[in-house]
Amino acid sequence: MNTKELSRFRQLVRDTADHPRVQIMKTYRQHGRISTYDHCMGVARMSFRLARLLHIRTDEPSLVRGAFLHDYYLYDWHNHQHKLHGFRHPKTAMHNAIRDFNVNSLEAGIIRTHMWPFTLRALPRTREAVIVCLADKICALRETFHRSSPRAEHS
Repeated sequence: MNTKELSRFRQLVRDTADHPRVQIMKTYRQHGRISTYDHCMGVARMSFRLARLLHIRTDEPSLVRGAFLHDYYLYDWHNHQHKLHGFRHPKTAMHNAIRDFNVNSLEAGIIRTHMWPFTLRALPRTREAVIVCLADKICALRETFHRSSPRAEHS
């Protein structure tokens, strides 16, 4: 991202990323050594970049906020008590985001459908939801196979 884009991204993500409840995500591991917080930051950054790169008109604040909160489930999914996590966590994350951030319907849809096609009935129906769904897959694959932290462009 160029300096102007990075500044815009930081402006969009700041309030959500700095929220005390969101900071809890730093204590949960997502893929390899990546925390849930860093994964969500990476997906938000990737979503923002994809929309800009592909010249897709989006509601940028909702795109970034929905992307950042897509895995806002607030538990360690590696714990055996969380069976079927892949199927259930989008709904949990959406409910938590509604409770803590009063997300709008576009943001709720992004969060609820980000696991498609794994969750067949939760089909992304907006440009923003499709972008986040794609960005999540790209980031998850990169994190799983590279096993390294994403660049800290958000610092």
